[in-house]
Parts: sequence; C-alpha cells; structure tokens
Amino acid sequence: MARFTFKLDPVLEARRNTERTRQRTLAELHRERIALEDVLRMHQQQIEQTRGSMREALVGTVSTRDLRGHAAATMRLMGRAQSLAVELAGVHQRIDAARKNLLEATRARRAIELLREKRLVEWKAAQNKAEISALDELAVTAAARGEKAQGVW
Repeated sequence: MARFTFKLDPVLEARRNTERTRQRTLAELHRERIALEDVLRMHQQQIEQTRGSMREALVGTVSTRDLRGHAAATMRLMGRAQSLAVELAGVHQRIDAARKNLLEATRARRAIELLREKRLVEWKAAQNKAEISALDELAVTAAARGEKAQGVW
C-alpha cells in the first residue's frame, strides 16, 4: 500500500522548532522573573530587619552614628529594590512580547498541521476510491470469466 507523504513536512518541522525555541525563550524569561522577585523579596526582608534594629536602637541611649548607619543601609537597600522593580517591569514586558511570539508560532504550526490533516483525509479518500475501483474491476473481470466459462458468450 502507498504511504502518505506531505510535501510541507519540512515546513511543519521548522515551525515546530520555532515554537520550541520560543517556548524556551519564554521559560528563560520566567526564570529571570522568579530570580528577580526572589532578590526583591530578600531586599524587602532586609529593609524590615534594618527598621526593626533601628527601633531597638531607639531604646535607651541613642547613638546618632548608629542611626545614620541604619538609615544609610536602609536607603541603599531601598535604592536596589527600586532598581530591581524597574528591571522586573522590563522583564514583564519582555514576557508579554515572548508570549505573543509564542502564540504566533503556535498558530503558524497549527495552520500547517491542519493542512496536513486535511491532505491526509483527502489522500485516504483517494486511496479508498482507488481500492474500490480496483475491487470493482476485479469483480467485473471475475464475472466476465465466469460467464465465458459457462458459455454465455
């Protein structure tokens, strides 16, 4: 029996590869987002710890040098946290763009797959038609031989 061959299989494979590449890109951006969120969370915890130690330093004798040190440390952490938040916003924008690219690649792949499925159905219908035609021809030939053998001709 004949085998189905789809002439656009190389295109389909290329589109699958493009889709996988875009999936990996999106996954890398998600990993980057998670890492930034973890660092940002860590900075926020450090800020809270610094504020707590500043409150404890306000009990009893107050050292302006210690307060200034705590304030400077808090300001540095807040600055880093703000820059991380800006970087995180950029990553979110890149994630949105990567999602759109992935969706586009998925649609392109799916279009070729639907075409392949349609062509496969058409090919199977043609194969069935050819098989039925061949069986009909065999039946006609067998019937003709039967009539010839019986002397009807």
